[in-house]
Amino acid sequence: MTDGPFRQVVTSERELRALIGEPSELARRKQIGRLDAHCRAFIAHAPFLLMATADAQGRCDVSPKGDAPGFVHVLDDTHLAIPDRPGNKRLDGMRNLVANPRVGLIFLVPGMEETLRVNGRASIVRDDDLLERLSAQGKRPRLAVVVEVEECFLHCAKAMKRSGLWEPARWPDRSGLPSAAQIFLDHARPADTTLDALDRRLQDGYRTGLY
Repeated sequence: MTDGPFRQVVTSERELRALIGEPSELARRKQIGRLDAHCRAFIAHAPFLLMATADAQGRCDVSPKGDAPGFVHVLDDTHLAIPDRPGNKRLDGMRNLVANPRVGLIFLVPGMEETLRVNGRASIVRDDDLLERLSAQGKRPRLAVVVEVEECFLHCAKAMKRSGLWEPARWPDRSGLPSAAQIFLDHARPADTTLDALDRRLQDGYRTGLY
């Protein structure tokens, strides 16, 4: 039963399995508990990842992280470190990790349709030697997220193939999409700025505030 607008809501794994079926042997066995040579190579080539977290009440957040390929450092077979580059200081993911250390990562390599999924427990660290290793453009991060890996596995390319993410010919026409400045202006409704001023602020931040 549900109080929402839908009458047929799936509420158990048993019902899910009845509808979808069981995974193949390959899908069941592909999960490993360490960062082997393949995982290390994938992470070394990845300039972008998505980090999923949840707070103590289960409210979720997914944050993008990106830098030059190899910005995430593999420390050993079960630990990796993600530098915290300058952002908007909302700290959505960081605040979640303080309350709930569970974390999920998806690594992407441009042009490669498979992705790497890594799940585990995270700590927010400020060890000087580690932060120094994670420096970029002459700037040392103030914090890093260290993930203790519990499981990792390659995710197949079906979602990427359906989306055409790496195929420019299939990209949607963005002419009808509002600019980032317009969206920020309409959502935040700041009283002391204009669209042009906000756009300049964004562009200046992109030019000077990446590190």
